[in-house]
Amino acid sequence: MVKHPKPAWEHPIYTEEQINKVTVAHREAKTWSDYVALGMIRTLRTVMDLATGYKHDHAVSLGKKDPAAANQKYAMTERKYLIRNIFLESVAGVPGLVAGMLRHLHSMRRMKRDNGWIETLLEESYNERMHLLTFLKMASPGPFMRLMVLGAQGVFFNAMFISYLISPRTCHRFVGYLEEEAVLTYTREIADLDAGRLPQWEKMEAPQIAIDYWKMPEGKRTMRDLLLYIRADEAKHREVNHTLGNLDQKNDPNPYVSEYRDLTKPHPTKGIEYLQPTGWERKDII
Repeated sequence: MVKHPKPAWEHPIYTEEQINKVTVAHREAKTWSDYVALGMIRTLRTVMDLATGYKHDHAVSLGKKDPAAANQKYAMTERKYLIRNIFLESVAGVPGLVAGMLRHLHSMRRMKRDNGWIETLLEESYNERMHLLTFLKMASPGPFMRLMVLGAQGVFFNAMFISYLISPRTCHRFVGYLEEEAVLTYTREIADLDAGRLPQWEKMEAPQIAIDYWKMPEGKRTMRDLLLYIRADEAKHREVNHTLGNLDQKNDPNPYVSEYRDLTKPHPTKGIEYLQPTGWERKDII
């Protein structure tokens, strides 16, 4: 039997208490860069909803008048959620790769160190790919969805490439808002599962690739546990990108690989023990 190779990056161990504390959050736009990023994410959200048949707002609106009709017309099934997750993760893995690649090339051109940003960005992209590989163990998208993924990646990669050359800060804020949407989506999936609307997932076990990657303990390997772990990852990406968006893009060190003298005070880490939903402000960490 061939064993899976060890992951390039060891995933931090999350406690049950930590993953259950993750909440939906939104960082208010404050600058023109923030407003541009927020506008872009709202446009992308509309496209993703259309591509995956996700109409939560319509369902809520109709549900207030006729719950039965709303459930019949807009209800999300296990299959629909998996396809949406696959589409989401196939796009979410692009920004970290593009940003890491451009900073890598920039570092070589300047012949200077990158202050630790590159590895964190590539690790984020790797983590999103692991989400995708996990969901692909549970569902195989059809030809149309594969074509949608191909088109979305092609457009998104080139758009992110050009945008990061123009304004890295805007791109990190954009990803922060993207991850806010991801946390919201997984929170709704967990709520639907708890409400009994996803019966096929109630006793489903997480794939072995997920158990190995997140080091899921015995007795905590259900589909619900998996969604909690993935949501926690997205919450971490939300924090990381909002934090990076607050920094001087050329000169500030990456706070997620920096060493701190006083370890008793909250500070940025690779884990979620000090999770900051809207990111760390520059004045608090530099």
